[in-house]
Amino acid sequence: MKLLAVLPLVALLLGAIPAPVRDPQIAAMVDAVSVARLRADEAKLVGFGTRNDFSETSSTATHGVFAARDWIRAQFESIAKSSDGRMSVALDTYVQPKTARTPRAVTESSVIATLRGDEPGPIYIMSSHYDDCNGDCTNGTRVAPGADDNGSGTAAVLEAARVMVPHHFRGTIVFATFDGEELGLWGSQHYADELKQQGAHVVADLNDDIVGNTHGGDGSREPHVIRVFSQALPLGADPARVNLIGSENDSPSREIARYVGAVIPAYVGGFTVRQIFRADRFLRGGDQESFQADGFPAIRFVEPHENFTHQHQNVRVERGVQYGDLPQFLDYAYLANATRANVAALASLALAPEPPRDAQLVMKRLGYDSTLRWKPVSGATSYEIVWRATDAAQWQHVKNVGNVTQATVAVSKDDDILGVRAVDAKGHRSYVSYPLPVRER
Repeated sequence: MKLLAVLPLVALLLGAIPAPVRDPQIAAMVDAVSVARLRADEAKLVGFGTRNDFSETSSTATHGVFAARDWIRAQFESIAKSSDGRMSVALDTYVQPKTARTPRAVTESSVIATLRGDEPGPIYIMSSHYDDCNGDCTNGTRVAPGADDNGSGTAAVLEAARVMVPHHFRGTIVFATFDGEELGLWGSQHYADELKQQGAHVVADLNDDIVGNTHGGDGSREPHVIRVFSQALPLGADPARVNLIGSENDSPSREIARYVGAVIPAYVGGFTVRQIFRADRFLRGGDQESFQADGFPAIRFVEPHENFTHQHQNVRVERGVQYGDLPQFLDYAYLANATRANVAALASLALAPEPPRDAQLVMKRLGYDSTLRWKPVSGATSYEIVWRATDAAQWQHVKNVGNVTQATVAVSKDDDILGVRAVDAKGHRSYVSYPLPVRER
């Protein structure tokens, strides 16, 4: 529908951003998350002894990285039985050549479960990695429990699939557990590259990596907070263009971070997001970066305070300190809330229309208002223009402009950042599309 909606200054009501609509269907999924199942999945993953990449040649039915892979695949196949044929499970397997950091080539094998949406096109991914690392990431013989890094993320993905698969969604959901993260994001990069080559329309990747512990190595503890890392514009973006349009803080990844920060508290009581506006932690990385590298929006969930004596460590006691990524250091109630947060965010995204495409900020003449236009998206019954001060981290105001593809609001494009999002008949909202400026004569 290509209509023009002009909202004069006297008609514009500055509205604060409302709390997300609490959908009973999403609430039921969130409430179905089980601490007991998460604990059992963690115990099973740790029980494989090691999930180090280089245990692939020595894996048995009960030990090693491929034993873990086969168990994860079996779990997804069991979960798929409740999907009425909408979910398929596959392995993404390839040989990773030897690198400067590794002693030999190694077979990588990620487990990918795809829940087909009711509308073709948009893809929403919840990801983790199931491989792990002890004090030597190329040693496949030593014990490597990998409880938090990243048994926690893998258990969260499995549990999210269990509670979500019986439901129908507008978009297609991929539940991915990647191999090869610890040595170079190998599995996720291979899969993201495949999606890019296929021309897939990935709307969001929610990556979970280290989401099960609440006791930091420095003594800090925040059991009701989860960090969300989001990249700004990718490396290589034209600095002159970025500075001109003020878009450095409005990448699609960052819009997803704002979105989940608003959605999660509506479904997980007392649980909040701490926004970290950078791609990842210093000296570390995660699978979300593979998607970002291929131009797909992606964020990372991670616990608020990490304990580095439990990450990439050989299991040992040294000077009275227990080292190693052991299950006794997990907080399963926290892991359940982290899983619920993912379910709430992923379901909200996949039930909503996708973000408006090709959003533009029209530059035609000097003035005191702003005109945005965009292409319509399936399922949208109206669109909202949102805006905030240039130094504000979160969206502050909103105006529903109806079922149109262009609208003018009495907000200065020189003083504020603007965006547009899609809304369906049930009040599900997309994340915000940032408009690129287009000059017209």
